[in-house]
Amino acid sequence: MTIPNFPERVSLIHTPTPIEPLTRLTKMFKGPELFIKRDDLTGLAGGGNKSRKLEYLMAEALAKGHNHVITIGGAQSNHCRQTAAAAARLGLGCSLVLKGSEADHPQQNGNLLLDQLAGAHLYWTEGRPLSEVIDDVVKEHEVLGHRPYIIPLGGSNVVGTTAYVAAMQEAVTQFEAQQLNIDVIVVASSSGGTQAGLVLGAHLTGYRGKIFAISIDRTADDLKMQVGALATATAAHLGVQPSNLMERVEVNDDYSEPGYAVLTDVEQEAIELLAQKEGIFLDPVYTGRAMGGLIDLIRWGAFTRAQRILFWHTGGQPALFAYANQLQK
Repeated sequence: MTIPNFPERVSLIHTPTPIEPLTRLTKMFKGPELFIKRDDLTGLAGGGNKSRKLEYLMAEALAKGHNHVITIGGAQSNHCRQTAAAAARLGLGCSLVLKGSEADHPQQNGNLLLDQLAGAHLYWTEGRPLSEVIDDVVKEHEVLGHRPYIIPLGGSNVVGTTAYVAAMQEAVTQFEAQQLNIDVIVVASSSGGTQAGLVLGAHLTGYRGKIFAISIDRTADDLKMQVGALATATAAHLGVQPSNLMERVEVNDDYSEPGYAVLTDVEQEAIELLAQKEGIFLDPVYTGRAMGGLIDLIRWGAFTRAQRILFWHTGGQPALFAYANQLQK
């Protein structure tokens, strides 16, 4: 096991997050044996995978003397909600640049409501280029005497990705303690940071199973290139030199065609099954689509009954409330 010296982080979350068996779901499908890693229970503002990344990103912001953070996302962005909460806890200002128009969201619920409760300043792109809006927001806060720190979409740069190298180490330690031989780890992927960290972490810890990502909104080729490049750059950031990381990047894009944040029967079935069989709530954008894809792949026989599969729950349940009309029957 080759573990790098991780950079400083601030303490924002509760770890290790538990690994639980999905006993009733496994029984329903008659195998493979299913487990879940509960990163929806990280604790900060309703939990989620972005909180792990924010421990490192916020540490860098503080170390460099920044007093205001700016990040981007959709109206129901889990990353934005957790960023707003992390900034509030650390006494930093926070601005969120949200894609679209405020007029499109007359009922400000779900993550959008939580952003505002945490005191974040909201800016909408209103059809303008994202980079242009970010530049304007940065200038506005610099005029006010703030020192803005920009966090990329999903926190997916080498600093944020570092968190999931450490998270993979955490999971492997749990596998060993629980004597779990996990053959495949399934995770939702979009901005790529979580997947890239898991890929690099798998290599460094000697984990021999697969890191299998289900794309939320991008083609497999596009996402593979993004994840491979990010994993390689993160390795350099941590001072390690693994080879052939691209060979470990696996992406399935069969379920990405509807696009980002579009609820289909795939997500709805997965959300209902997990809630009714296991008492676990998924979100409508990431984990709903990824679990829906996993369920479909199981039905098609993509996995053997003897395999053990871990689904990495990345959180996002507050977004469910914004989809109430679509989810209700």
